[in-house]
Amino acid sequence: MPGLVDDAAARRDSGAELARRAARRISEYLTTHPGADQDTIRGELAGDDALVVPREATVLLARILLLLAQGESVNVTPDSAELTTQQAADFLNVSRPYLIRLLESGEIPFRLVGTHRRVRFRDLHEYRSRDDLERRGAADDLTALTQELGLY
Repeated sequence: MPGLVDDAAARRDSGAELARRAARRISEYLTTHPGADQDTIRGELAGDDALVVPREATVLLARILLLLAQGESVNVTPDSAELTTQQAADFLNVSRPYLIRLLESGEIPFRLVGTHRRVRFRDLHEYRSRDDLERRGAADDLTALTQELGLY
């Protein structure tokens, strides 16, 4: 059924182009209207009704559209969502046993549901931010040491 595959590819390409145009328009709007607390969105065919949304929603929509334009899939996860240990390990790009060691050592909070561990997305995000800062600090220290020793 080559027609179905070609149709799906054409829809994906037109969707990516539409996302690219929308992302460009939203980015221009954000640039020309800095510091606003809320944004008014008017649809091209929506008539007189406008949608007023928080600024954070507009920024998020722009990011989503950029990813869709690049052919990426997008998942929106609320901070309060609880993930399984496998989902949490996948998010951090580590093995499940390594994640469990992080949980058991107290690096990342979790709760037990029966015998299963659950991790809040917010806690994973905070851990990843802390870990990134520590890594950057270590890299900066190593760079400074290398320059002091004249090896760089």
